Amino acid sequence: MNLAAFESMLAIGETVAVEFKRCGNGPGQDVYESVCSFLNRFGGDLFMGVLDDGTVVGVPEKAASDMIKNFISIIGNPSIFAPTVYLVPELVQYQGHTVIHVHVPPSAEVHSYKRVIYDRVDDADVKVTATSHIASMYIRKQNIFTEKKIYPYARLEDLRIDLLPGIRQMAVNNAGGKHPWENLSDQELLKSAGLYGTDMATGEKGYNLAALLLLGRDEVIMNVCPAYETDALVRRTNEDRYDDREIIRTNLIESFDQLMEFARKHLPDKFFLENENRVSLRNILAREMVSNILMHREFTSSYAAKFVIRKNRMYTENANRAAGEGFITPDNLEPNPKNPIIASFFRNIGRADRLGSGVRNLFKYSRFYSGQDPKFQEGDIFRIIVPLAEEYSFDYKLGNGTTAKTTAKTTAKTTAKTTAKLTKTEKKIILAMEKNPGITLSQLAKDIGISVDGIRYAIKKLKEKGLLSREGSNRYGSWRLHRDQE
Repeated sequence: MNLAAFESMLAIGETVAVEFKRCGNGPGQDVYESVCSFLNRFGGDLFMGVLDDGTVVGVPEKAASDMIKNFISIIGNPSIFAPTVYLVPELVQYQGHTVIHVHVPPSAEVHSYKRVIYDRVDDADVKVTATSHIASMYIRKQNIFTEKKIYPYARLEDLRIDLLPGIRQMAVNNAGGKHPWENLSDQELLKSAGLYGTDMATGEKGYNLAALLLLGRDEVIMNVCPAYETDALVRRTNEDRYDDREIIRTNLIESFDQLMEFARKHLPDKFFLENENRVSLRNILAREMVSNILMHREFTSSYAAKFVIRKNRMYTENANRAAGEGFITPDNLEPNPKNPIIASFFRNIGRADRLGSGVRNLFKYSRFYSGQDPKFQEGDIFRIIVPLAEEYSFDYKLGNGTTAKTTAKTTAKTTAKTTAKLTKTEKKIILAMEKNPGITLSQLAKDIGISVDGIRYAIKKLKEKGLLSREGSNRYGSWRLHRDQE
């Protein structure tokens, strides 16, 4: 043990991975409980001869070798410690005191001490008795991805094949006009996406859990994952219950759409310019949170996933197959795919980017939306917390040195000047496009109360006057106003 590292641990104190024990008369039962909990969680370092507050008192030097022998004997006795484990304690001399240090690595097994399973929660060793908790421990230690479980009796008829044409188009649009899925048959697409395969351990062939979650019919999903649901809640006024609620129990493709619509319904879309283009902070933040809760959760857990909007924050919670514990930041981020097949599918259709980009995007755009950083908490329950502040407005500097607020004031002045020379219909179109640059022709026709052909004619005139242009495709693009032409 490096003395500098030891002093650092003493200064920080007990954590999920550090435990101090006095052990004046030898290792007590609580020593083995800590070893058991470290093995069952993420490993850790145990120090015998240190008080809870980090004060080094040491163990009797003459008794140290006997204490180590007794320790090794207990953890190697299958009737006391199961499965047994081999650990190598070391003696550390510190300021005239003898300390016994034991490094405990994480184990691939679930261990028990005196037939009781212990888990590490913060700096405490906790008895585990609930069946669901024990099950989650086994899931965490599995060396396989549960999304790959094969269901040999699942049929093509159990999937929403009607979603595949839209999925193909999303993949093509995301790839910039060409994607391998475009010309594949339904079965070939499913195989290409890793949704149909062979279990190399059993030889079973069929659709896997990822296929059923992404595209399964609702009744099929409920059959294989009875506890599967995403609870979307708004708790602003009625914080004890809710102001609005949707319980979503459909496939992941349509769940994404429903959760995004829920976010658009309840979150403001603040004005924001990036590289002189308006972007939707609301949609960016919601997309990253929604895609994460759908892609990276542990679907075999009975813990219900949540997307909650409150006055000063919004957050998601989902069951997780944790690889560690603590808070994630862009600096300590180590991307760890929880469901790589589902994540790959989402990336192909443009509903997620490369692994780890969600953390960076949320840290970047949350500052523009609320002026604060989000929080990512890794554990058996994974949490993303994004602060909200309705009154906050970020002045985003453009290339010419102006700001969003300055631009907004200029826009108001030029709008007043321009609209004086426009027809009533053209004025209404300009105002509608200001509020929603992505508005469709049919929606314009409905809002203004004229035919789609009338809208097309008015837009043509606006373009001829140099006041309007279209950016992007007809389906996914947006309108851009050019008020400086007047």
